[in-house]
Amino acid sequence: MLGFLQGFSYGLFMTCLPWLLVGLFNPGLALPVAAPSRLQVIFRYCLVVPFISMLLWLTSLWGGFSPSLLGWLAGIVAIPVALPVERALRGWLARRRERRRQALTAAETRRHRAQQEREAHEAGLAVLDPARPPEGADDLVLAMCRAKQRLLEVNRPDLAVLADRLYSRYRHVLDVLGSRFHSGELAFERSRGLVTQVCLGAVDTLTTMASQARGVVSVDGDYVRRRLAREGKRLSEEERAALVRRLDLLVETEQRLSELSARIESALTVLDDTAVSMARIETARPQASVTTEKALEDLRRFVEGADRYARKD
Repeated sequence: MLGFLQGFSYGLFMTCLPWLLVGLFNPGLALPVAAPSRLQVIFRYCLVVPFISMLLWLTSLWGGFSPSLLGWLAGIVAIPVALPVERALRGWLARRRERRRQALTAAETRRHRAQQEREAHEAGLAVLDPARPPEGADDLVLAMCRAKQRLLEVNRPDLAVLADRLYSRYRHVLDVLGSRFHSGELAFERSRGLVTQVCLGAVDTLTTMASQARGVVSVDGDYVRRRLAREGKRLSEEERAALVRRLDLLVETEQRLSELSARIESALTVLDDTAVSMARIETARPQASVTTEKALEDLRRFVEGADRYARKD
């Protein structure tokens, strides 16, 4: 065994110079890393591998054996055998880290979405899930789900929440209408038709917002700002103008989205006004024969004269 180690150290040391020359010519042939450099080649074949061969040689001296031919041959082929193995191992570890990162990202996304849903439920906001529409959803609610899905696809959850707010108002108005009118009444059908038209207009606005946001989804505003701040003086006029134009596109799109958001807010206000106005309508027949104030006054006089009913011994 010691003779094998000694021959292995000799063979390994002999291959350092050829692999160093190969690595200086093309670092990708001598290194298993994804982004090889000549400095890494020099560090590996001038320091790391010679140190390993020297350590093996010093270890093999204790037995006093002569180097074996098998160990020498194994040392010569050690690097060409180890390179693909190490490359495959590094690739497997990189894929494992990427899967773990994606799993963490997906878990964080689910956690953030669950937190938003909890906050929305606590605030009385109904949350639409485009993948699982509410049971018994009509065409309008399905259109809201599709509009929200489009906004989520362009990475705008801040705008997608408008679909949730619209759905909450729509459901609330229908509940109020159902409590004030019978489903077969003309007033109910007329009111519901007008509410549906307002919501359909809001859904069209949400769809337009998704289209506007999709146009700049590939523009990274933070990257453009960092590059202008870091390399502003070194950039050519043409390149600088192109970067500034990207920022202008982002600003124009955000202004347009703000205008469209204002339309949604106007529609939500109309729905709130409708719910409040309908809630004030008294369609049920009063059950009390007197007003509340009259009943309170009569009850007060009765309590004041309750002593008359006390039994006297």
